[in-house]
Amino acid sequence: MASYLWKKYADYVYTKWERTLLWDMIEPYRKPKSFTPLVTIYVAAFYTGVIASAVTEQLYKENYWEDHPGEAVPLMKPKFYYGPWKVHKGDTLPPNM
Repeated sequence: MASYLWKKYADYVYTKWERTLLWDMIEPYRKPKSFTPLVTIYVAAFYTGVIASAVTEQLYKENYWEDHPGEAVPLMKPKFYYGPWKVHKGDTLPPNM
């Protein structure tokens, strides 16, 4: 708010040439903008995605168990990946992979 008032004051008192000179001298000493809101949004989005995927997987398991009680639930296919998707059964991958 203070910066806004100073600019309005400069508009009122100084001509355009003087105003440009004044703000060009002050610019290097200005406080940098904070990254806190951006970081907060990114962290919130990340954890929202983690929680949403956990809820989605749990619902998938419950729906599978309703149809196949007592069986092991297969891995859920990726939602937004449409390329080749193959699950290797067993402990190790073949040596050529």
